[in-house]
Amino acid sequence: MILAVTGLQREARILDGPGVEVVAGGGGLDLRAAGKQGFISIGIAGALAPDLKPGDWVVAGAVRDRDELLPTDRDWTARLASRLPAPRRGVFFGSDTIATTAAQKAALHRATGAIAIDMESHRAARAAQRHGLPFAAARVISDAAHRTLPPAARGGMRSGGHVDLPAVLRSLLMAPWQLPALIRTGLEAEVAFRALLRGHRLLGPGFGGPNFGKLPPDMV
Repeated sequence: MILAVTGLQREARILDGPGVEVVAGGGGLDLRAAGKQGFISIGIAGALAPDLKPGDWVVAGAVRDRDELLPTDRDWTARLASRLPAPRRGVFFGSDTIATTAAQKAALHRATGAIAIDMESHRAARAAQRHGLPFAAARVISDAAHRTLPPAARGGMRSGGHVDLPAVLRSLLMAPWQLPALIRTGLEAEVAFRALLRGHRLLGPGFGGPNFGKLPPDMV
C-alpha cells in the first residue's frame, strides 16, 4: 500500500486506485504511515522555472524544506521519469503558503533553484523520513511562473483540499475585474487535471513504487 499525498479533493479522486491510500491536504500523515511501503507526493503544482507550462510533468530529485534538501528514492524516481511524458527533473520547493504572484515565484526560483512549488511535498518527505519509508514526488504544472493568481483563487482554498465556492463568489462580487484571470486560471487548471489523469494511467497501480515488479502480472 502506497500513501499518495496531494492537495485537492479533486486530485484525490483522480489518483484513487488499487494499492493506494490518497490523502488530500497533507495532514495526519504519521497516523496513516502504518502498513505503508512508501510515500508519494503527486498532484498539481505551481511552476518556478520560467519555461514550464500548464500540463508539464515535473519529477523531484529532492524537495527543499526551508534550508534542507530532502532526497527522493533514486529507483522510484527513475521509474516515474521513465513512464511519464517528457518530465522535467529537478528540485521541488515545499511551502506552507501559496506562492501567488509572479514576483514571488521568480524570487523563489532565484533563491533556491527549485523548478516547482507545492504545499505537500515537504510534509510527505518529512513523514517518510520519520518512518524510514521510500519517498518520491511527481507533479503537473497548473500555473506558470509568470502567472499571478487572482484573489478569488487564493481565497477559495481550505484545509483538507476543499474549495470554498462561497468565498470565491464573495471575492468576485467585491472585485469583478478579476473574472478574466479567474477563468484563465480555471482553464489552465483543467489542462493540469487532464494531464494528471493521463499520467496516473501511465504510472499504473502503486505509481511504480517500492513493490514494482512484485505485483501480479494483470496489475502491472
